[in-house]
Amino acid sequence: MADQPIIFGQNIDMLATFVEEGARATAQNVGRFIEPAPGTLRRVKSKRHHLIFGRRGSGKSSLLLKAGDELEKANHPIALVDLEPFKGHHYPDVLLSVMIATLIKYEKWLRSHKRDTRWREISQNLQFWKRKDHVTVAGLLDEISEEIAALREQLHLADDAGLRTTTSQAKDEERARKSRVKAGISNDLATADIEEEIAARVAASSTKEIVEETKRSKNDYLLRRVIDYQRIFRELSRITGYSSFLFLDDLYHLRRGDQASILDYFHRIAKNNNLWLKVGTIKNRSNCYRHDPQPMGLKIGDDADDINLDLTLEKFSSSREFLMKLLKSYAKDAEAPDIGAFIADGGIDRLVIASGGVTRDFLGLFRRSIDEARERLTQNSAHARGPKLGAEDVNVAAGSYGENKREEFERDTLEDRERLELMFEKVKAFCLEKNKSNVFLIDQEANDELHDTIQELVDLRLVHQIRSRVTEKKRPGKVYRALLLDISQYTGERMRRDIEMVEFWRPENKEVLRKSKYIFDPSVTLEDIRDAAKAEKQKLPAGKRPTGGEDQISMDLG
Repeated sequence: MADQPIIFGQNIDMLATFVEEGARATAQNVGRFIEPAPGTLRRVKSKRHHLIFGRRGSGKSSLLLKAGDELEKANHPIALVDLEPFKGHHYPDVLLSVMIATLIKYEKWLRSHKRDTRWREISQNLQFWKRKDHVTVAGLLDEISEEIAALREQLHLADDAGLRTTTSQAKDEERARKSRVKAGISNDLATADIEEEIAARVAASSTKEIVEETKRSKNDYLLRRVIDYQRIFRELSRITGYSSFLFLDDLYHLRRGDQASILDYFHRIAKNNNLWLKVGTIKNRSNCYRHDPQPMGLKIGDDADDINLDLTLEKFSSSREFLMKLLKSYAKDAEAPDIGAFIADGGIDRLVIASGGVTRDFLGLFRRSIDEARERLTQNSAHARGPKLGAEDVNVAAGSYGENKREEFERDTLEDRERLELMFEKVKAFCLEKNKSNVFLIDQEANDELHDTIQELVDLRLVHQIRSRVTEKKRPGKVYRALLLDISQYTGERMRRDIEMVEFWRPENKEVLRKSKYIFDPSVTLEDIRDAAKAEKQKLPAGKRPTGGEDQISMDLG
């Protein structure tokens, strides 16, 4: 129809498809990469070990793919290993698996670049013509293949199994006699000492068994192979003339207690061998370094530098600008109209808030919000909220999108789900039942497991940081952090319509967070929070108690 809203157009269909494809990091989407901060890509391509931190969907994998693509085009040997398939594997099998994957990736790279490295190899061999131990491309490929086969064999063996080794040792009397003759000892002289000769003959006719009992240790095997792996990368650098890069993506999927050991092993291999490690992970779901009982892993500042990709809501304008730049790049490829022609300003702001500044969530929510806006306009083409995608369309989309986050939460928290779920229930009860607000404050200086658990919820995108320093009027000198409960927890449900949505990003609301009622104590039990909520409700006059039927206009951003 000629008067149909723009959001129903075919170019919007194309835009939605591009956005859906771009929500996941793939080699095909490398061309659409947008740098989250100036210099980030340059740093990842530099000759320095890096730990790349960011929440799920923040762009870690996209950054590694882009860096790998550019480095490979510049002839650097690279390997990008996805660690998620090894989730739940135990050490040392997980290290064996990662090592196998790493060598396979480099073997594949070397085979595909064999023609390109041939002439460089010739020139390098001319330079090292005096060396007796230089390795050719073919020789290096054979060595890598042998190491892969040996690692695979180790992987399928039982660790710590008892081994019984029997060695048979027999003396050949005829060979011993000939040796004596050759040494100038005659048989007559040999028989001078009868007892000795008899003893020798008995030993010659018997078999001696030496039995050794040991334990198989995969870890010992790996430690013995470090020097061999170092040589592989040293020769790889010599043959190609370039430094090598190893990208380990999603370290947080591995058991936290094993992460430092795995990083330490690759750090040993890489040291002084022109191999550079780039590790993508979630900061508070990782343990990249430990010092007890001995230093192990990658220590930030000493062994590696960190790169933080998180765009938080604390820098709302910067996050909005980046996410809109990304969306506009997709719109340009789809030849879609200007973003403002089919998205209201309030809809854009709500998309940023609902995503928590996370790229993948922003794109996923935008895709779902298109469907919600179309459904609304199909039911009523003259809807009061107008023909553009608006804040309420995002609200509805966020409610269903929360199911995705919940599934990812369950996949990512195998070891400590119960602890995290309990804290999340406490945060929700405090915000939605007791305070009827979407924000809360925690002590900035607190350093304990309970507050660390809240930070893990931030990394899991169930809670978002909106301000790093907030002071409360009645507590001078005390500093708090302001956090936002994810919007999926209180939109799309009529029973949540009495929730106050604090518009923290607006300059005029700078002081709104400085209230004691927002201070959350994570040590309080869930039962106590709910009891306090019931008590607060009973204090209200009967006519002012929430019934769940109020209008939700107060939650709209315009």
